[in-house]
Formats: sequence, structure tokens, C-alpha cells
Amino acid sequence: MIATDLILVETARIIGFRGLHTGTQFAANTGRRATLDAPLDICAAVYLATTGDLPDVFFTDEVASLAIIGASSPAMAAIRAISEVLDSSVCETEMEPGTWVPDYIEHVSNWAATACPVEPKRPPTVDEVIGRILRAANNLAVQTSTAPAA
Repeated sequence: MIATDLILVETARIIGFRGLHTGTQFAANTGRRATLDAPLDICAAVYLATTGDLPDVFFTDEVASLAIIGASSPAMAAIRAISEVLDSSVCETEMEPGTWVPDYIEHVSNWAATACPVEPKRPPTVDEVIGRILRAANNLAVQTSTAPAA
């Protein structure tokens, strides 16, 4: 299994190459699907970095996309790592009355697509998104590095 920090580095590369999609669905339906260079939502980029696969439903079906991404443990570990370096708290979704669970996909996707409530009152730039992804990768690399023996 590929290490989470390496998934994040690949995610940053994918977004740098393809661009960041912040609209509806998880991938921009620009007619460029055949060339595999359509911009992707940050969580779709994580999934692509994790699996090497970009399901067609990412272009058309948000509910199915959420299920596919959520079913990938390595992708969710990377998405949680990004969530941890954001300045906002993770949002929660009510699964049944009184039962709330963290919604990391929603947190990360919304952060990348939504204007900040304080200055500069705009969504993060692609470079800022890539920077946060690489910060998450660096945090993981530092946390998992082996300490020298005493």
C-alpha cells in the first residue's frame, strides 16, 4: 500500500497538472475526459492519486462519487490529513437522529471551493490548495519518520 504522504504529494502533482475543479460533481465535464486532463475536485484528485482510477461517475453523480471515495481507506486517510491542516473545524453530518459523524470529504471539498469569511474573502488559489496538501504530506512524513536510536 502506498504511504499517505506519497498519496498527498501525487495529489498535489495531479492538481498542478489538471487544475482544481470547484463546481458541481467531482470532475469538470469539459468534454476533455478522453484526454484525462479535466480539472478535479480535491477529493477526486486524492482518489486518483490513491488508485490510479477516475470513475466516470465523478463527472455525473455526486452521491455515487462520495460512496466510492468514502470506501477507499487510503483515500480517506489522505483526505483526513488534509482536513487536519485546515484552519476550520471539520463539519459533521447527522447519520440518524442524534448521531453525528465527521464529514472529511465535505470539509476538504468545501474549503477548496468556498470563499473565506475573512480577508481576502475568496476561495484559496490553486497554489494555496497545493500548499496545504504538501503541508499535510510533510506533517505525515515528520510524524512517521523513524527517530534515531539513543
